[in-house]
Amino acid sequence: EVQLVESGGGSVQAGGSLRLSCAASGYPYSRSCMAWFRQAPGKEREGVVTISTANGDTYYADSVKGRFTISRDKAKNTLYLQMNNLKPEDTAMYYCAATGHRLSCPAMVTGSFTYWGQGTQVTVSS
Repeated sequence: EVQLVESGGGSVQAGGSLRLSCAASGYPYSRSCMAWFRQAPGKEREGVVTISTANGDTYYADSVKGRFTISRDKAKNTLYLQMNNLKPEDTAMYYCAATGHRLSCPAMVTGSFTYWGQGTQVTVSS
């Protein structure tokens, strides 16, 4: 059974930083796509960033470019999201997501991803 478990969320002031982690277990795909999504209250879940585990290609939403960085530790089966210069509009539940076997990442929409974590809350105050 595939499990994705997020951690690292919390409350910070605007301009602060957080690093989210997503520990994957039972995940058998060496070539796939992993991603971070977020969902603010009353809004749809939106894609933040994807990373191809086959070639390392990344794709960032315009709203986080230059502030967020995705990375992966293969040995630890862990995905990270370093978030710098946080803004109040970054407040949301952040979810880790993954596909099955893929050679490149699909469109950054929820329907493209099969596996999901439970989420970790990020709150940014002004």
